[in-house]
Amino acid sequence: MHNKTLRSHRKRLNGHRACLLWFTGLSGSGKSTIAGLVEEKLHTMGKRTYLLDGDNVRHGLNRDLGFSDQDRVENIRRIGEMSRLFVDAGMITLAAFISPFRADRNAVRERMATGDCRSTPPMSLQRRPNCISSMTA
Repeated sequence: MHNKTLRSHRKRLNGHRACLLWFTGLSGSGKSTIAGLVEEKLHTMGKRTYLLDGDNVRHGLNRDLGFSDQDRVENIRRIGEMSRLFVDAGMITLAAFISPFRADRNAVRERMATGDCRSTPPMSLQRRPNCISSMTA
C-alpha cells in the first residue's frame, strides 16, 4: 500500500477493514457456494464485498488462459494482483478458486499487506462451513 492515509480513510468510510478471504478446494467442492453465502451474510451486515470466482474471471480477464500448469500459475497470479487492488480499494474480497499450487497461494499472500489475507483449509478438509456465523468486521 503506497498511501496509508487513504487506507485509513477507506476503513473509516466503509466501517470495516478490507481483507482478502481465499477459498480453495477441488472442482465441485463448494468453494463458490460457500464464498457466496459468506458474501451475502457480509452484505446484510452492511459490508462492502466482491466475490471473484472462475465464472467472472475466466470469461474476461483470464479468457486467454487454459488449464496447463503454467496457465494455472498465471491465472492465480492475476487473481492475486486483482484481489490486492480490491483490498486496497477498501473491499472485503472473496476469492474462490481451485488454486492447486501452494506456492501460488503463498505468493498471493506475500503480496498482500500484513493481516489482509485469510485462507480457508482446502474444502476437502472441512467438515462443515462454520465461517458465516463467526464472521466479524
